[in-house]
Amino acid sequence: MKIGIIGLGLMGGSLGLALKKFSKEYYILGYDHNQSHQKEALKLHLVDEISNSLEQIKKCDVIILTIPVDAIISIIKDLTDIPKESTIIDFGSSKEKISNSIPSIIRKNFITAHPMTGTEKFGPSAAICDLYQDKTMVICDKEKSGELQNKIAQKIFNDIGSNIVFMDAKEHDRHAAFISHMPHAVSYAIANSVMKQEDSDAVVALAGGGFRSMSRIAKSSPNMWEDIFRQNKKNLLESIMTFNTEMQLCQKLIEDESWEELHLWMKNANKLHEIL
Repeated sequence: MKIGIIGLGLMGGSLGLALKKFSKEYYILGYDHNQSHQKEALKLHLVDEISNSLEQIKKCDVIILTIPVDAIISIIKDLTDIPKESTIIDFGSSKEKISNSIPSIIRKNFITAHPMTGTEKFGPSAAICDLYQDKTMVICDKEKSGELQNKIAQKIFNDIGSNIVFMDAKEHDRHAAFISHMPHAVSYAIANSVMKQEDSDAVVALAGGGFRSMSRIAKSSPNMWEDIFRQNKKNLLESIMTFNTEMQLCQKLIEDESWEELHLWMKNANKLHEIL
């Protein structure tokens, strides 16, 4: 099976590495608008071959889009002439706008998916072979995709070790806002608030594990996350308002010296780890 991966950064590169474990089953063709990414991906053996032509990618059995959401929506328009049995899979972080943007002529060919994984690093050199291992892979609007395409996508996801979950695209975007997108906004806010108050020497000297953990994802690509925030604006704003309400409650409990209530508020938050 020939697989074309469009986008050779963390997600696409890691996917290539994971699939190359099955060298007899998959041949990986890579495509990226960044020529340095192409050269690096080939050097790191993330793909078997680099293509400079989208037309060549269109001939693949499976096309996987591991690029930002806006770019996915844009490139979909150029994929309407793919072969009838082809499968297109996107890894976009917000799903409803992508799902609604797919031309009807290729809707059966399309699998809208979101791997719930990643790191704060980006580019081909960030790729790791087990990025998808034991991580959730959300497939949205399964019923809109063809039976063959669902079968092929699920085989690929099983091969890379993902745990498949099915969800409506609109439902996914709301959940992703609370569980993924809002925490990134919070991490950026933590980093900015500290940098505006503290000098770099103090940050280096005093920043412990807690601060490093909470600020780690603030290293993530602003280009990528601006795109995600824009695409999921409504749900993200709802999640930020909910977070702000909790922060205001925490502030008030401290101001009022309501230590017992503050303790209970913290204890209630501990319940999250009973679920995770």
